[in-house]
Amino acid sequence: MKRLLFIVICGGALAYGAGLADVHTVYVMPMSHGLDQYLANRLTNERVFQVVTDPKLADAIFTDQVGAGFQAKLADISPTPQPEKPAAKEGDKEDDKDADKKGGNPLIEAMNRSDSPGSSSSFSHGKGTVFLVAAKTREVVWSVYEQPKGSASKDMDRTASDIVSRLKKDLNPGKAHE
Repeated sequence: MKRLLFIVICGGALAYGAGLADVHTVYVMPMSHGLDQYLANRLTNERVFQVVTDPKLADAIFTDQVGAGFQAKLADISPTPQPEKPAAKEGDKEDDKDADKKGGNPLIEAMNRSDSPGSSSSFSHGKGTVFLVAAKTREVVWSVYEQPKGSASKDMDRTASDIVSRLKKDLNPGKAHE
């Protein structure tokens, strides 16, 4: 049982690191108290990632929130490509009608029934949590909780510095003790 747990943990760590290692360019979304500006400055100065001003050029996006609001912003910035449907055959038309009667995707139907899907999400402004989201897959590849001590410039710069230090440590786990 312990071996299985160890394998699962190691596999999760490898999957976690693989997504982060694929990131080279980032877009930084606006964050509370201007943290995005300080974070972009630190990322650039310490040459961790190349910061781009066009989100369509980014491998990943830094944000301080995830959920319906973030998904809406992502859809505006860079719509998720829809898979192409194969050409319909004559016999498929009846199958499509049957599918419409049975209902479509239950998740989408549940969201459509909800008055405000964003308010029911447990992911929102994290007040100190910063996420790095892969642009193509929309997966969170890295996150950290680093709450600013205040909203003054020196506090925000210190928070950005702490975030980038943690990111560098996670990008180079073998060099953590140097």
